[in-house]
Amino acid sequence: MSQFDLVILGGGSGGYACALRSAQLGLSVALIEADKVGGTCLHKGCIPTKALLHSAEIADGAREGSKFGVKSTFNGIDMDGVNLYKDGVISRLHKGLQGLVKSRNITYIEGHGKLVSKDTVEVNGERYTGKNIILATGSYARTLPGLEIDGKQIITSDHGTKLDYVPKSVIVLGGGVIGCEFASVWKSFGSEVTIIEGLPHLIALEDESSSKQLERAFRKRGINFELGVKFKSASQSKKGVTITLEDGKEFTADLLMVSVGRGPVSANLGYEEQGITMDRGYVIVDNKCRTNVPGIWAVGDLIPTLQLAHVGFAEGMLVAEEIAGLNPRPINYDGIPRVTYSDPEVASVGLTTAEAKKRGHDVVELSYDLAGNGKAQILGTAGSIKLVGEKDGPILGVHMVGARVGELLAEAELIFNWEARATDVASLIHAHPTLSEAMGEAHMALAGKPLHAHG
Repeated sequence: MSQFDLVILGGGSGGYACALRSAQLGLSVALIEADKVGGTCLHKGCIPTKALLHSAEIADGAREGSKFGVKSTFNGIDMDGVNLYKDGVISRLHKGLQGLVKSRNITYIEGHGKLVSKDTVEVNGERYTGKNIILATGSYARTLPGLEIDGKQIITSDHGTKLDYVPKSVIVLGGGVIGCEFASVWKSFGSEVTIIEGLPHLIALEDESSSKQLERAFRKRGINFELGVKFKSASQSKKGVTITLEDGKEFTADLLMVSVGRGPVSANLGYEEQGITMDRGYVIVDNKCRTNVPGIWAVGDLIPTLQLAHVGFAEGMLVAEEIAGLNPRPINYDGIPRVTYSDPEVASVGLTTAEAKKRGHDVVELSYDLAGNGKAQILGTAGSIKLVGEKDGPILGVHMVGARVGELLAEAELIFNWEARATDVASLIHAHPTLSEAMGEAHMALAGKPLHAHG
């Protein structure tokens, strides 16, 4: 059979979510993937980096045991052991995903597919026709002009998740989410780390208060960073890599990791030839992920929405449900939770103060310091929960910094997406002592009845 309701090109987060949901809804599906099902997120991105971050957390725990009355010593990092643990996690998740795809009767084709007409994809010399074509070819790690990635001295995050040694010194070019996560890992592993970021702040898409707190925490940890100056050039020698900035400053390290964002994988796949509207390599879609060509859809990192695995999942499921006639609601991208899993973590949902003001909201703000939270004191973490609200209206944004705050996002996401007011949350009782209590305390303070905060 080579005729399907959906032919999906790309088996990463967006593609496989679309395949699983479509099959669940009784549609016939062909899923085409050039590498391994699970894509960047499972094999090179979210999962391996978070495993490395967990190893880093354990290294710090061993190093700092005496703070908690535990006699532990840190004897170094065994990268073979770290990679064995990390690859074990990936392999278990990969097997589980392969099993899911098989159990839903999805036709899975391994190979490099290309769009050859408005309803046909060619792969391994075979043609597969679909009433609907879903483009989900994902993204790749970008570099800058004149900066050649050699995979040895100059690497991207793809190589970073597979390193078999701990570099003595690293320059991380780019202080976004990926750059900050790797800087955090390498510092915990014992490397000398310098981040170079052309924008005025680390994680510049977050609320400025979160960026400043992360910078303060990184400074305290001994992670160096240079902000607001752009990269000019790089040179390599046996000693390592030297980079020069536009203001003439030079930095040298054993390794340079380029983390300047991810670009869409769309070249030479036949998209333009079928008349699909593109912009700088991205496929342009409407709020239901339709391209301008009837029957062709696009999801995930290939379209210019937030490049996050959970966004890919949501877009893939949206397309499946739209094709099945369920008329799902479009995604509210403001309501998507975002996390940087460095130490400390940074997590947010909704609007920053600047964005809320720009959109004309009458903004009230409140910052609750985690110093007043029992569990934060137990964990020995600093940070805060900042609320951005509409005066006498709903919460517009929640911005958090501190250990494990990513786990508090579920409640923050409900608060934002259900348009709760501070008074709604203030009347809910949070378990003591938990970090989640800080969410309750912040809303109590904003509602004018602080308990463990000065109001």
